[in-house]
Amino acid sequence: MNPSPTRHEPISGRESMTTSIGPSAPVETVTVALGERAYPIWIGEGILPTLGERLRACGLYGTLALVSVPPVFDLYGETARASLAGAGFEVRTMIVPDGEASKSVEQLSGLWDRFVEERLERTAPVVALGGGVVGDLAGFAAATFKRGIPFVQCPTTLLAQVDSSVGGKVAIDHPAGKNLIGSFHQPTAVCVDLAALRTLPRRELVAGLAEVIRSAAAFDADFFLFLETNLERLLALDPDVLRHAVANCCRIKAGVVAEDERETGGRRSLLNLGHTFAHALETLTGYTRYRHGEAVGWGIARAARLALKLGLCSAADAARQETLLRRAGLPVDDPSPDALAMIAAMAHDKKAACGKVRFVLTEKIGSANLYSDIPSESLKGVLC
Repeated sequence: MNPSPTRHEPISGRESMTTSIGPSAPVETVTVALGERAYPIWIGEGILPTLGERLRACGLYGTLALVSVPPVFDLYGETARASLAGAGFEVRTMIVPDGEASKSVEQLSGLWDRFVEERLERTAPVVALGGGVVGDLAGFAAATFKRGIPFVQCPTTLLAQVDSSVGGKVAIDHPAGKNLIGSFHQPTAVCVDLAALRTLPRRELVAGLAEVIRSAAAFDADFFLFLETNLERLLALDPDVLRHAVANCCRIKAGVVAEDERETGGRRSLLNLGHTFAHALETLTGYTRYRHGEAVGWGIARAARLALKLGLCSAADAARQETLLRRAGLPVDDPSPDALAMIAAMAHDKKAACGKVRFVLTEKIGSANLYSDIPSESLKGVLC
């Protein structure tokens, strides 16, 4: 018989939250409760023009670096720049190439050079305007320049709004794996303008839905049911459904980060549902074939199949996850790369401990756990 996977304790699912949609304020604020380092996540439609005054209210001032990529800056750069300048900031714009390849030592060094050129002081904030690539790169540059300077996230993709902009993980990639070189550097604030999603390419919107589904599958059964019921409205960017979904994801992540900021207790690791498979898939396809969220959606499906194969979850719960991912338009049924190559790539995963790869698996919808000692035959079985 194959050995049983090892379950890591203590970890449990998050208590369910309400799925109702009621009247809401134009701007919803979610707080990441980290004591003196607590920070707000502002969520609303059309709030980017208020960015400058919001950052001044947070105590930021002086010269700042506005980091973005060409497609995003063309759409929103002037709005952000004007808001910041109007609030008294001296704005230094820094544009990096679009795409995952920008999460590199070369682009990181380029930002450091610009920070030195512009004589950024230790109080000078770095504002990341864009998706997860911009947030990761600019955040890591801020974390390492002068031992850490303030950092603000202005995420413009759904994936960044519900996941990567919150929690302080910043990193660049290494040829051996995604996000292997990085740090924890919490932002001073996160400004989520939902209006940016209306100019987001459909493929990017769908990719972001993978992280929304991840949050629900791992932490909140009621939220998962809400997504099953309202998926078409969410894809159509219905304002009430969109605000509810984004705010719910931010509340889930804020709660997890407050409990386990540096992923030492295990609970924050649950946010990586599907990611062990996803990062290996991205590595083996050169970070070019799949958007990160697409790879995560693919990975969640493999994690559901693995949980079913190991007898950890029911066939019904595994099927519900795959069905919702397919309905969202994620590439659940794409074939796997070579199974042995995938297993080798997963060995570099950041969650590996004592030489063992650890997987986040759902025991039921809304409750996930961390497992290691997964039999290789079981892994091969879901990678065929």
